Amino acid sequence: MPIADGLVAEFEHETNVTRTLLARVPDDRAAWKPHAKSMSMGELAIHLANIPSYGLPVATKPELNFQEAASVGVTHEKWSSRADALALFDRNVEATRRAIAAVPDEQLRQPWTLRFGDHVVFTLPRLASWRTFVMSHQIHHRGQLSVYLRLNDIAVPPIYGPSADEQ
Repeated sequence: MPIADGLVAEFEHETNVTRTLLARVPDDRAAWKPHAKSMSMGELAIHLANIPSYGLPVATKPELNFQEAASVGVTHEKWSSRADALALFDRNVEATRRAIAAVPDEQLRQPWTLRFGDHVVFTLPRLASWRTFVMSHQIHHRGQLSVYLRLNDIAVPPIYGPSADEQ
């Protein structure tokens, strides 16, 4: 089995879970923050909707320079509504799913670099970059969003089993 098949299965599972959290973000609480230094709930939700697009350059390019991110399909939309965030998320997931599915095993072993201008943030094998920059990044912020929901008395959906709200 190609490595990409396993990556696609994991990506589909995790993005399905992430979508259930995004679907619970209420438009009227988008400006809410747990702390002055935190992102608002809407900013966090739209960041989660944008993250799947980070997988496009991981799958198709040797690097991503965040100063040129839009030119390689990375989205940086701003919050407008839950419906718009879900639509963006769905488009990004579908495009990235197709891209990662096509990556041969040998290409997954090649180095991939994330940079901001001339500053190299990291260089890792493409597979590790996918795991870190796309998957773990999504899971991290999804955990934050689950706390935001809880602090706003919004039922938290099951993530890796039933939540206290789903039992």
